[in-house]
Amino acid sequence: MNAPTHHGERTAHLNTAGTGRMPDAVHAVLARCTALDDRYGPAALRESPGAMTHPGLHARLAALLGVRSGRTVLTTGAAQAFEAFARTTVLGPRDRIWTTPHEGVANLTALHALRERTRCRLEVVPLRPDGDLDLDWMRTHLDEDVALVSAVHLSAACGTVNPVEDIGRLLAPHRARYTLDASHSVGLLPVDAARIGCQLLTADGWRFLRGPQDIGFAHLAPDPRTDPHDGPHDGPRDPYDGPYDGLAEGLAEGAVRAPAPAAVAALGAALDHHTAAARRPHQDLLPLLRDAVRDTPGMELLAAGRQQAGVLAFRHAEIPAAAIRRGLARRGVVLAKTVAHEHPLHPAGRITAPALRACVHHDNTPQDIDRLRRALTEVLREEHAAAVPVPARAALAAAGPAAAADPGPPPSPYRTARPARRRGHLTLHRAN
Repeated sequence: MNAPTHHGERTAHLNTAGTGRMPDAVHAVLARCTALDDRYGPAALRESPGAMTHPGLHARLAALLGVRSGRTVLTTGAAQAFEAFARTTVLGPRDRIWTTPHEGVANLTALHALRERTRCRLEVVPLRPDGDLDLDWMRTHLDEDVALVSAVHLSAACGTVNPVEDIGRLLAPHRARYTLDASHSVGLLPVDAARIGCQLLTADGWRFLRGPQDIGFAHLAPDPRTDPHDGPHDGPRDPYDGPYDGLAEGLAEGAVRAPAPAAVAALGAALDHHTAAARRPHQDLLPLLRDAVRDTPGMELLAAGRQQAGVLAFRHAEIPAAAIRRGLARRGVVLAKTVAHEHPLHPAGRITAPALRACVHHDNTPQDIDRLRRALTEVLREEHAAAVPVPARAALAAAGPAAAADPGPPPSPYRTARPARRRGHLTLHRAN
């Protein structure tokens, strides 16, 4: 539900990739859980039917991901699940890990720790000139030393949809394990983990699924060598000493923090809401969003590959992203500011100035995009006017309304010299 602003208009929430706006049904579940906790204490909530062992929740997660039930685990978030997986993965000095420029900083940190622990190599799959992952490079360089490939379904940096099924088919005959971060695609795009062919899929519940904070889930694919219900797998595949079962056992034994009972119950409500909403026809608003930004003078869209969904990144040539975001928020338009360290390997992250990120989902409307368009125009006009020196503003005011209405583009106070190149947090082997 969109909250009213101080002008009586609804808020245009365009930051679902950061934190989705929870539906009323999810709020209601959280309120009931809070009331139960207040009255009877936390033990009553843990012991209430369906709080932690929700019999239908894992079946619905399996249906959402296109997999068999019984291979999903609940976590406090995708990053936590991936970190636990990386912590239990066994590699050697000759092994190689592939990541991509779309990887977020949390997963990169886990991969860096895995590299430091095992002395394996960490390599970055390059992008093509059009912004897509270079699958030809992967085909050329793939061998049995590649032990782990970590990919992202939908890039939070700029909305690129990566060819995750093509990657799965490429890796299938080989040893490499395939992990997929679906944090920003689940709830926005169809996700079929079985067709993708990944061994580990992680996702958050509070983004496009619009559930509560601090809950996520992971799908752990069965090992075809030991699971009689899974088909045979072509080609060699070395064991990892059970990291997938180790993740599930760690959650069960408390070695990995489990989500709160209230969050588990609220995630069920979010899945119910998502299932009902997905049946309704809805308009793809990304083209409208792209036009609204492109038509605003001074705005630059950040390249996002040939296929894009839900997320758009952009920046202004002169005005800082933080100033624009604050101005939009005052006008009831909510979006995010992105900074380089969130996606340090992505070309968008290497731009000196932070960017803005707007997201659209099925709960948004064309009116939200119109609201953004008008608010952007107002904010830029306000920022340009504030950049005019005080004496010049006084002279314009004395010259009359016509001159004051269009002062022309003054020299921007935001232009600064390019800072010295910073040392990166990660040392990776870049592809040539």
